[in-house]
Amino acid sequence: MNYDSSCTFCNPNRDEDQNIVLENETCYFLQHNKQQDVLEGCGLIVPKKHQANAFELTKEEWNDTYDLLQKAKEILDSKYSPDGYTLGWNVGKVSNQEIFHSHFHVIPRYNDEPLAGKGVRYWLKQPDNKRVKLKIQT
Repeated sequence: MNYDSSCTFCNPNRDEDQNIVLENETCYFLQHNKQQDVLEGCGLIVPKKHQANAFELTKEEWNDTYDLLQKAKEILDSKYSPDGYTLGWNVGKVSNQEIFHSHFHVIPRYNDEPLAGKGVRYWLKQPDNKRVKLKIQT
């Protein structure tokens, strides 16, 4: 099994603020206490095996991610009654991946939050995000 002794997701019990809510054969659904103030109910689905990003996951890990997502949704719907969800993977530093152990964000969304209606692509579609292409002189 791939394992990194310094990785917070390979060692979920080392962080007392990180809670394993659900798990199956290959993955955990984790919630972190320090994230709950702003992102109420948010969590991560994390493979137990140290994989750098989603492109390295096995079919079994993908299937187990799906299964945990459905179970996590049941729990989150019951406990928080969100109005929607934002789901996503960040892959690579440019995409804001800060922990290089694959993890799938599960973020309940609410009609009364200040950024309601602004999803994953909202910020990426802003004119300020347009790439500046350099002209190559020949």
